Amino acid sequence: MKFHKFISFIFHPIVLPIVSSLIYFIIAPHHIPKEFSYRVLALVFVMTYILPIFLLLFLKKVKLIESFYLISIDERKFPLLFFTILSFLIGNFLLKTNAIDLLAYSFFGCSLALCLVYLLLFSKIKTSLHTLAISGLIGFITVISYKYQLNLLTILILLFSLLGLVATSRLKLKAHTLTEVVLGFFLGFTSQIIVFIFYTFNSVL
Repeated sequence: MKFHKFISFIFHPIVLPIVSSLIYFIIAPHHIPKEFSYRVLALVFVMTYILPIFLLLFLKKVKLIESFYLISIDERKFPLLFFTILSFLIGNFLLKTNAIDLLAYSFFGCSLALCLVYLLLFSKIKTSLHTLAISGLIGFITVISYKYQLNLLTILILLFSLLGLVATSRLKLKAHTLTEVVLGFFLGFTSQIIVFIFYTFNSVL
């Protein structure tokens, strides 16, 4: 059981945005100035990791949540709404740079997925944010592979293996049902694809 808790902690959803951004700058084939890349990574790290941690610490201090895992449905509502808006704002900012559109789309995809998860809370459905985050990364890598015609099969196999490990851990800990875990995968992956198709279609018109 300790192993599954460790896996859930290490691959907490809050870590994935900075990981996605780092992977993008490493494998994107077009030249991006290092100084610009560092600034974007610093922004993403502060906005998606440092700021949310302070928010969760505050919510825990005022006893609006019991843990960083946001176990109950009521605990999830405000943080999810906050992260949804934050992801959209980051995507909008990155889009205005005209240099890293694909990364901006990734944050819009994240915002869409979180918005859907938030709406499902009102139907008493607690989607797995762990599988949503990793499948979102899988969707993003798939988009990068298609956009730049890169063979990223090894990375995708690794991520799918990781997805299986994390999903198993969430089930073993009884944090989610199988349906909630699968739903997290579906929403995370498809949101990335939908947003990419939407912006690609609009750019053609």
